[in-house]
Amino acid sequence: MHSPQRVLITGGTRGLGLAMARRMAREGWSLALTYRANDEAADNAVAELEALEGGGCIKALKLDVRESAQVEDALYEVIDALNGLDVVVNNAGVMRNQALAMMSDEAWQEVLDTNLSGPFYVARAALMHFMGQRYGRIVNVSSIAQEGASGQANYAASKAGLVALTKSLAKEYGPRGITANVVVPGLIATEMTRELDARVQAHWQEHCPVGRVGSAEEVAEAVWFLSQRSSGFINGATLHVSGGLDVAP
Repeated sequence: MHSPQRVLITGGTRGLGLAMARRMAREGWSLALTYRANDEAADNAVAELEALEGGGCIKALKLDVRESAQVEDALYEVIDALNGLDVVVNNAGVMRNQALAMMSDEAWQEVLDTNLSGPFYVARAALMHFMGQRYGRIVNVSSIAQEGASGQANYAASKAGLVALTKSLAKEYGPRGITANVVVPGLIATEMTRELDARVQAHWQEHCPVGRVGSAEEVAEAVWFLSQRSSGFINGATLHVSGGLDVAP
């Protein structure tokens, strides 16, 4: 029996984040889920998770991870609500796809601010608590786009940077009982990926060794595994959940 953890999941009320929350809630873990704007989705997520039999505390809070001051305030609120914090999952992310020559400053900056600066702010705030208890788990969600992806220069750069950030965290804070690992999903069936060009779907069906796209639940299983206390010797790892196809089209 795994001991319950207290977890913050950014972008936790929909898509991959909600799948992670379901997996952890079933184990009785206490959860704080952040979201940027959709109050209805947040209310629905909390109601769904509270109806599960796990019994942990569930809290949703509105947060723009691009704002460092908001992040710091939110961490205090989360720690108070959950009576502590053991795990941070940096899952919040956005896409603003466009050919590089046509990409606006705004499209570049929003993606970098959300997908890379956001996890930095969240990890930095959480570390102040983790170092005091000499324990913590940080799980960052990257993408196979980290290897480069046509039409996604901003997204690819942000996700590659997140891998480097994770490895730096692992080296700095592993000696203090705090691990940092990164999950690298391939093409996963979510609201975000439904916006991708149909040719991407076709490429995946043709070239992925397992012959299909992945499910949010499969990514959630990997995140849950890395979040456990028993995963303490896994640090600085990059875990692909991609069916064996590790390069985006």
